[in-house]
Amino acid sequence: MMSAETKSPLTEAPPEDWPEAWMIPDEVEDQYAQNRLSPNVPVSVAKLQEIGIHYWKMDAVNYKYPTKAIPWDPKDATDPQLKQLRDDRGYSYADIITVHPDHLPGFEEKLKAFFEEHIHDAEEIRYILGGQGYFDVRNLDDKWVRIFIKTGDLMTLPEGIYHRFTCDDTHMIHAMRLFKGVPVWTPFNRPCDEHDSRKWYLNEFVEEKEGDN
Repeated sequence: MMSAETKSPLTEAPPEDWPEAWMIPDEVEDQYAQNRLSPNVPVSVAKLQEIGIHYWKMDAVNYKYPTKAIPWDPKDATDPQLKQLRDDRGYSYADIITVHPDHLPGFEEKLKAFFEEHIHDAEEIRYILGGQGYFDVRNLDDKWVRIFIKTGDLMTLPEGIYHRFTCDDTHMIHAMRLFKGVPVWTPFNRPCDEHDSRKWYLNEFVEEKEGDN
Protein backbone atom coordinates (compact mmCIF):
# COMPACT_ATOMS: atom_id res chain seq x y z
CA MET A 1 0.00 0.00 0.00
CA MET A 2 1.31 3.46 -0.92
CA SER A 3 2.16 5.69 2.05
CA ALA A 4 0.60 9.12 2.45
CA GLU A 5 4.02 10.68 1.80
CA THR A 6 4.55 8.85 -1.48
CA LYS A 7 3.12 10.43 -4.61
CA SER A 8 2.11 8.52 -7.67
CA PRO A 9 4.12 9.55 -10.77
CA LEU A 10 2.61 12.41 -12.74
CA THR A 11 0.11 10.86 -15.15
CA GLU A 12 0.65 11.38 -18.87
CA ALA A 13 -2.01 13.29 -20.77
CA PRO A 14 -5.08 11.41 -22.07
CA PRO A 15 -5.12 10.73 -25.83
CA GLU A 16 -7.45 13.65 -26.59
CA ASP A 17 -4.87 16.11 -25.21
CA TRP A 18 -1.89 14.84 -27.18
CA PRO A 19 -0.47 16.95 -30.05
CA GLU A 20 -1.75 16.41 -33.54
CA ALA A 21 0.51 14.26 -35.71
CA TRP A 22 0.49 13.32 -39.39
CA MET A 23 2.59 11.66 -42.07
CA ILE A 24 4.79 13.83 -44.29
CA PRO A 25 6.77 13.10 -47.47
CA ASP A 26 10.33 11.77 -47.39
CA GLU A 27 11.52 15.08 -48.87
CA VAL A 28 10.10 18.56 -48.16
CA GLU A 29 10.85 21.87 -49.87
CA ASP A 30 9.81 24.10 -46.96
CA GLN A 31 10.63 22.75 -43.49
CA TYR A 32 8.39 25.40 -41.85
CA ALA A 33 5.22 24.30 -43.70
CA GLN A 34 2.82 21.61 -42.49
CA ASN A 35 3.80 19.34 -45.40
CA ARG A 36 0.77 17.06 -45.02
CA LEU A 37 0.20 14.31 -47.55
CA SER A 38 -2.83 14.60 -49.83
CA PRO A 39 -5.14 13.30 -48.52
CA ASN A 40 -3.94 13.91 -44.98
CA VAL A 41 -2.78 10.80 -43.09
CA PRO A 42 -3.18 11.35 -39.34
CA VAL A 43 -1.08 9.41 -36.84
CA SER A 44 -2.73 8.13 -33.65
CA VAL A 45 -1.47 8.52 -30.10
CA ALA A 46 -1.06 4.75 -29.95
CA LYS A 47 1.35 4.90 -32.90
CA LEU A 48 3.38 7.63 -31.16
CA GLN A 49 3.53 5.60 -27.97
CA GLU A 50 4.59 2.59 -30.01
CA ILE A 51 7.83 4.36 -30.98
CA GLY A 52 8.57 5.50 -27.43
CA ILE A 53 7.04 8.99 -27.25
CA HIS A 54 5.80 10.24 -23.87
CA TYR A 55 3.69 13.36 -23.37
CA TRP A 56 2.37 15.56 -20.55
CA LYS A 57 0.15 18.64 -20.87
CA MET A 58 1.57 21.40 -18.68
CA ASP A 59 0.58 24.90 -17.58
CA ALA A 60 2.99 27.22 -19.39
CA VAL A 61 0.69 30.26 -19.12
CA ASN A 62 0.51 30.87 -15.38
CA TYR A 63 4.22 30.39 -14.66
CA LYS A 64 6.89 32.74 -15.98
CA TYR A 65 10.26 31.72 -17.38
CA PRO A 66 13.19 33.74 -18.74
CA THR A 67 13.66 34.23 -22.48
CA LYS A 68 17.04 32.59 -22.19
CA ALA A 69 18.82 30.88 -19.30
CA ILE A 70 21.78 28.56 -19.84
CA PRO A 71 21.65 26.84 -17.44
CA TRP A 72 18.33 27.10 -15.58
CA ASP A 73 18.13 25.20 -12.32
CA PRO A 74 15.12 22.82 -12.23
CA LYS A 75 15.07 23.35 -8.47
CA ASP A 76 13.78 26.86 -9.23
CA ALA A 77 10.54 25.44 -10.65
CA THR A 78 7.39 26.76 -8.95
CA ASP A 79 4.85 24.84 -11.06
CA PRO A 80 3.80 21.81 -8.95
CA GLN A 81 3.45 19.62 -12.04
CA LEU A 82 6.91 20.50 -13.32
CA LYS A 83 8.38 19.95 -9.85
CA GLN A 84 6.77 16.52 -9.65
CA LEU A 85 7.89 15.50 -13.14
CA ARG A 86 11.41 16.73 -12.31
CA ASP A 87 11.46 14.53 -9.21
CA ASP A 88 9.70 11.55 -10.82
CA ARG A 89 12.18 11.35 -13.69
CA GLY A 90 15.33 12.67 -12.05
CA TYR A 91 15.84 15.80 -14.13
CA SER A 92 18.76 17.68 -12.57
CA TYR A 93 19.70 20.13 -15.34
CA ALA A 94 17.71 22.45 -17.58
CA ASP A 95 18.21 25.33 -19.92
CA ILE A 96 15.80 27.69 -21.66
CA ILE A 97 16.16 29.05 -25.17
CA THR A 98 14.05 31.12 -27.54
CA VAL A 99 14.30 30.12 -31.18
CA HIS A 100 13.48 33.35 -33.00
CA PRO A 101 15.47 35.61 -35.35
CA ASP A 102 15.71 38.27 -32.60
CA HIS A 103 17.03 35.87 -29.97
CA LEU A 104 19.04 33.23 -31.81
CA PRO A 105 22.07 34.49 -33.75
CA GLY A 106 22.38 32.77 -37.12
CA PHE A 107 18.72 31.74 -36.95
CA GLU A 108 18.46 30.27 -40.48
CA GLU A 109 21.73 28.31 -40.18
CA LYS A 110 20.78 26.97 -36.74
CA LEU A 111 17.36 25.83 -37.97
CA LYS A 112 18.96 24.05 -40.90
CA ALA A 113 21.23 22.24 -38.43
CA PHE A 114 18.29 21.34 -36.16
CA PHE A 115 16.55 19.89 -39.24
CA GLU A 116 19.35 17.42 -39.99
CA GLU A 117 18.16 13.90 -39.18
CA HIS A 118 19.98 12.63 -36.10
CA ILE A 119 19.86 10.67 -32.85
CA HIS A 120 21.05 11.40 -29.30
CA ASP A 121 22.63 9.04 -26.80
CA ALA A 122 20.10 10.02 -24.13
CA GLU A 123 16.40 10.76 -23.86
CA GLU A 124 15.42 14.14 -25.31
CA ILE A 125 13.01 16.22 -23.23
CA ARG A 126 11.36 19.42 -24.47
CA TYR A 127 8.87 21.61 -22.65
CA ILE A 128 7.31 24.23 -24.93
CA LEU A 129 6.86 27.48 -22.98
CA GLY A 130 5.64 29.53 -25.93
CA GLY A 131 5.32 29.47 -29.69
CA GLN A 132 5.04 26.34 -31.78
CA GLY A 133 6.89 24.06 -34.14
CA TYR A 134 7.41 20.48 -35.26
CA PHE A 135 9.27 17.40 -34.17
CA ASP A 136 9.65 14.93 -37.03
CA VAL A 137 10.26 11.34 -35.94
CA ARG A 138 10.71 8.10 -37.87
CA ASN A 139 8.00 5.50 -37.37
CA LEU A 140 8.56 1.73 -37.34
CA ASP A 141 8.44 1.72 -41.15
CA ASP A 142 11.16 4.41 -41.27
CA LYS A 143 8.69 7.00 -42.57
CA TRP A 144 8.43 10.56 -41.29
CA VAL A 145 5.76 11.52 -38.75
CA ARG A 146 5.34 15.24 -38.01
CA ILE A 147 4.25 16.16 -34.46
CA PHE A 148 2.85 19.67 -33.97
CA ILE A 149 4.10 20.98 -30.63
CA LYS A 150 2.89 24.18 -29.01
CA THR A 151 2.64 26.05 -25.70
CA GLY A 152 2.19 23.71 -22.73
CA ASP A 153 3.43 20.55 -24.46
CA LEU A 154 6.11 18.52 -22.68
CA MET A 155 7.30 15.61 -24.76
CA THR A 156 10.12 13.08 -24.51
CA LEU A 157 11.81 11.25 -27.36
CA PRO A 158 13.65 8.03 -26.56
CA GLU A 159 17.38 7.63 -26.88
CA GLY A 160 18.36 6.49 -30.37
CA ILE A 161 15.24 7.54 -32.32
CA TYR A 162 15.87 9.27 -35.66
CA HIS A 163 14.33 12.73 -35.48
CA ARG A 164 14.68 16.43 -36.34
CA PHE A 165 13.16 19.71 -35.20
CA THR A 166 11.96 22.97 -36.72
CA CYS A 167 9.83 25.99 -35.97
CA ASP A 168 6.72 26.46 -38.06
CA ASP A 169 6.15 29.51 -40.27
CA THR A 170 5.71 31.79 -37.22
CA HIS A 171 9.45 31.36 -36.55
CA MET A 172 9.14 31.39 -32.76
CA ILE A 173 9.42 28.75 -30.10
CA HIS A 174 10.35 29.24 -26.44
CA ALA A 175 11.48 25.94 -24.96
CA MET A 176 12.99 24.31 -21.90
CA ARG A 177 15.41 21.43 -22.33
CA LEU A 178 15.69 19.04 -19.39
CA PHE A 179 18.36 16.49 -18.71
CA LYS A 180 19.37 13.80 -16.22
CA GLY A 181 22.88 14.42 -14.90
CA VAL A 182 25.55 16.15 -16.99
CA PRO A 183 23.99 17.57 -20.17
CA VAL A 184 25.33 16.28 -23.48
CA TRP A 185 23.51 17.64 -26.53
CA THR A 186 25.70 15.99 -29.18
CA PRO A 187 23.70 15.00 -32.28
CA PHE A 188 24.78 11.95 -34.27
CA ASN A 189 23.61 12.50 -37.82
CA ARG A 190 22.20 9.69 -39.90
CA PRO A 191 23.60 7.22 -40.91
CA CYS A 192 24.63 5.98 -37.46
CA ASP A 193 23.04 2.53 -37.25
CA GLU A 194 26.16 1.15 -35.55
CA HIS A 195 25.88 3.62 -32.66
CA ASP A 196 25.07 1.89 -29.37
CA SER A 197 22.06 4.15 -28.77
CA ARG A 198 20.61 3.32 -32.17
CA LYS A 199 21.11 -0.38 -31.53
CA TRP A 200 19.39 0.01 -28.17
CA TYR A 201 16.42 1.76 -29.80
CA LEU A 202 16.07 -0.88 -32.52
CA ASN A 203 16.16 -3.64 -29.93
CA GLU A 204 13.75 -1.88 -27.58
CA PHE A 205 11.11 -0.77 -30.08
CA VAL A 206 11.55 -2.06 -33.63
CA GLU A 207 12.74 -5.64 -33.10
CA GLU A 208 10.44 -6.12 -30.10
CA LYS A 209 7.47 -4.99 -32.19
CA GLU A 210 8.44 -7.29 -35.06
CA GLY A 211 8.64 -10.16 -32.57
CA ASP A 212 5.06 -9.46 -31.51
CA ASN A 213 3.74 -9.89 -35.07
